[in-house]
Amino acid sequence: MSDPYATLVESFTKLYRYQHLASIVGWDQAAMMPSKGNEARSAAMAELAVLMHDTLTAAHVGAAIHAAKDTDDAEQQASVREMERQWRAAALLPGKLVEAKSLAGTRCEHAWRTQRRANDWAGFLVNWQPVVECARQEATLLAEATGLSKYDALVDRYEPGMTSARIEPIFDDLKAWLPGLIQEVVAKQQAEAVIAPVGPFPIERQRALGQEIMAILGFDFEGGRLDVSTHPFCGGVAEDVRITTRYREDDFVQALMGIVHETGHARYEQRLPRAWVHLPLGVARSMGIHESQSLAFEMQLGRSAPFLALIAPLVQKHLGDQPAFAVANLVKLYTRVEPGLIRVDADELTYPMHVILRFEIERALIEGQIEPADVPALWDEKMAAYLGRDTRGDFTNGCLQDIHWTDGSFGYFPSYTLGAMYAAQWFAAIRAQHPDLDAQIAGGNLAPIFTWLDANIWSQASRWETPALIERATGAPLTASHFQKHLRARYLET
Repeated sequence: MSDPYATLVESFTKLYRYQHLASIVGWDQAAMMPSKGNEARSAAMAELAVLMHDTLTAAHVGAAIHAAKDTDDAEQQASVREMERQWRAAALLPGKLVEAKSLAGTRCEHAWRTQRRANDWAGFLVNWQPVVECARQEATLLAEATGLSKYDALVDRYEPGMTSARIEPIFDDLKAWLPGLIQEVVAKQQAEAVIAPVGPFPIERQRALGQEIMAILGFDFEGGRLDVSTHPFCGGVAEDVRITTRYREDDFVQALMGIVHETGHARYEQRLPRAWVHLPLGVARSMGIHESQSLAFEMQLGRSAPFLALIAPLVQKHLGDQPAFAVANLVKLYTRVEPGLIRVDADELTYPMHVILRFEIERALIEGQIEPADVPALWDEKMAAYLGRDTRGDFTNGCLQDIHWTDGSFGYFPSYTLGAMYAAQWFAAIRAQHPDLDAQIAGGNLAPIFTWLDANIWSQASRWETPALIERATGAPLTASHFQKHLRARYLET
């Protein structure tokens, strides 16, 4: 083998091109595909998943990784490290399991779209059990090889190096102080009058408003597009980013922030270094870091008073002038705290409780402590305990609401709350450099935010492992203190 690293670059470039195709057909399945196309699409996607698995686990790849480690080039060392991480995980899984997981997931997700609307838990359960079985098989194989617990082996796919032993203390700390803060804020806001927007708000006007705000946030429309799906997401590849939202004509508030959220994901993808984009080195560092970008846009920036002051004229331009669109009222609308049923519509304070609920349930499910049929009762119990809401018999707004479990994305949910903490730490660092940040935002200058994120997060891709990335960016390890300080300042001190 004359140049093992060149051999790896060739193999991973081929893999990236397959992943490009998989991403686009996955987007099409969610946003554009007619329903009768799902069986054929599922089979095609499973075939492609096996092809990617075979490409990654080919015999020469492992040998080349071993040989390519012998280098003094720091960038190549990092690149081989990320290649090896992907290769080791894939090499532990048989192709038949990869195929079965893909088929079960695509079929379950497609049926879920109608089963959720129909409140059909029994029908969903039939499709979901094979998904859970595949996830458990995958978790067992990964755990046996790595020494991690079964659940942690799945978490590691999304947040490398993160374990339940690190997540639990963070979440236990949140459970210790966040419920009290929620009660305090709810009590404070009860005395504040809020004017409800009066619809209807035509979807085309909402779309035009969203696109104009995407432009303010720096989205490159020549390298991406906005569409509609059952569940909002960001997909595609760095050169062709696809984001979606969902609209309601009686409520523009959530769809707009959904667009802001997904634009944060998209900016990360669009600014990943093109020299590395075809390699594992060039992908987003982790899903927690990815969620930190969407939450930096949606929560840290998007729901801030200066940003809402900036976009208020655009809301009035596209949706009409009414008292609800005054800046002070928009701020109240977007910072209203009210424990609700739906995670993606949750306010900034109650959102982590939704995540903790899902973390606890999916960990018990993967570890075999509960079975799929047990999920609704456990969901009802935790929803009542954590958020004071009754979901008994309401599967649509209960355990059927998320897309993640339909395709076997177990281990993903902790990334959301970790992302919120990362985002708070990013903004603390940005504000330290720019004490007048709020005035700049209100004046339409978002460059300090984008420049900092570009230099410290976007351009770095997977060059550094997560703890090093955080410390290089902010000068300190991850701490929840910035998140708590941010919440108290926004909701109690203004």
